[in-house]
Amino acid sequence: MSESGSSSSGRQSRVPSVSTLTSIEESSPLLATLSNDGFKSYGSGDGATEAADSEQLSTSKLLWIMSSVWIGTLLSSLDGTIMATLAAPIATSFNSLSLLAWLATAYLIGQAATQPLSGKLTDIFSRSSGLVVSNCLFALGNLICGFAEEEWTMILGRVLAGVGGGCLNSIATMIASDFIPLRQRGLWQGIGNVFWGLGNGLGGVVGGYINDTWHWKIAFLAQVPFTLISLLIIWFQLDTIRSKSSPTHISVRALISRVDFLGSFTLVSALALLLLGLTTGGNIVPWTHPLASVSLPLAAAFFCIFIFVEHKIAREPILPLHFLRDRTVLCACLTNWFFHLTTYVFMFYIPIYYRARGASTTQAGAALIPFSITFPIGSLGAGIITTKTGKYKRLLRAILLLMVLGTISSCTNRLSTPLWPAMIELAIVGLATGAMLTITLLALISAVDPSEQAVVTSLSYVFRSTGSVVGLALASAVYQAVLENDLWRKIGDQKNAADVIRSIKDSLDEIDRLPSQIQWAVRSSYMVALRATFTTSAAFAVMALVSGLLIRELKLHSTLSREEEEDALPEGEPFGK
Repeated sequence: MSESGSSSSGRQSRVPSVSTLTSIEESSPLLATLSNDGFKSYGSGDGATEAADSEQLSTSKLLWIMSSVWIGTLLSSLDGTIMATLAAPIATSFNSLSLLAWLATAYLIGQAATQPLSGKLTDIFSRSSGLVVSNCLFALGNLICGFAEEEWTMILGRVLAGVGGGCLNSIATMIASDFIPLRQRGLWQGIGNVFWGLGNGLGGVVGGYINDTWHWKIAFLAQVPFTLISLLIIWFQLDTIRSKSSPTHISVRALISRVDFLGSFTLVSALALLLLGLTTGGNIVPWTHPLASVSLPLAAAFFCIFIFVEHKIAREPILPLHFLRDRTVLCACLTNWFFHLTTYVFMFYIPIYYRARGASTTQAGAALIPFSITFPIGSLGAGIITTKTGKYKRLLRAILLLMVLGTISSCTNRLSTPLWPAMIELAIVGLATGAMLTITLLALISAVDPSEQAVVTSLSYVFRSTGSVVGLALASAVYQAVLENDLWRKIGDQKNAADVIRSIKDSLDEIDRLPSQIQWAVRSSYMVALRATFTTSAAFAVMALVSGLLIRELKLHSTLSREEEEDALPEGEPFGK
């Protein structure tokens, strides 16, 4: 790893190069000179500090701006979970069971494949332009879904909604970082995550209610007016939002010339192929099917090409890889990755655990309520603590240990265990995940120069999105393999065992139709498979603990200029020292 720590890199990036100095007359002030990439940059003198601090907005102005982007956050998170109750009715309407899996997959691919581009592209074209385009794509995607008459049209709408919704989330995070000093950043991030958690928790409920009351198409069409309201508020704030990220007096042609098209294409292709292979393999098609067996090697090839392009070719990389040489950035991204591996396994398999225990679908769905409650509490709580103390390392250690304890506890569940401990375990996972997202975001953006915080935020979204998909794919492989093996061991000697095992693997409802003498054996097989899955999840949590403990404690500044104090506390040491 590079010997230059995170703190030093932030200070060095504000020092003009020799070539820059020689191009400026000695009488020219360094304050408010134009950097090579076309953005206003400030020198390190007192005047620069005052100029940067003067751009801090009042709380009322900031609330007005953030309310517009939080509407998008609420809608995009709601749209991501609305399929929990709408997927089956939609598939029935189109008389296509294969559409059932593609509805969630299309949104995920659109969201995860384009989120990483939002940082650099909005650095070039401005956050306001990114918000407008994202809202339009999100509204267009939902309009297409609302009027879809064919399967391919429905899938296209979900992809466009995923692209728009994913970028709405990431750009909202970047806008908050643009206007809010690090010391207060955690609190505002916590408030934003309250909106995310609210949408995430209401998605299934809203979708089911609208479907039962009117029609599933209304669930998509009803989101369009709210998106337009968000767009209207943003329109009145365009100048303020644009001022933080918009280049000064540069032609559109010059802006387009800065876009790393080759890097963007290879990154999106790699992520889309990876997600396509992992979400379809073993779920929609067998792992041996070309859709899975070809897409994964192609994804690896595109990732290799992307790394080469960013390292050797791109003039302004869409996702600079030099960030990963910084210990804090690398470990914060890995902590996000392992946390999402763990969290998504819990969110998917706790309801299956409930169903295997004989609970109804409604009870299984209700098991997710604690997560929806504790996730925003954890995020907001971490924000309040970091705002008051200006530190996050001790809190992060506590959160990491809490996550490990919660996941290890799940490995002890048995058929005789009451159901309520699983809800507590999921509540712990939600609390820890919400707090982790706030803390690691603070660590990430404090580890880099302010001009790079949008791009490093995009980098974190790469790890988040791939972590959730990889986690579910690995957990599914463990779950399916252990379940089938244990079912054959316990009921393999029964008549028509192959047909029985196939049916109960496809539907938990089939367990209740089995003879009473083998129901217990089947449920115990499910528990064996679920314990193996939760053990895998606990292993991910331990890995998150290791990576999280290596994150450095950096100073959370009280001003946007970050000039009033030293960058790092004494305990922070880069790799190699």
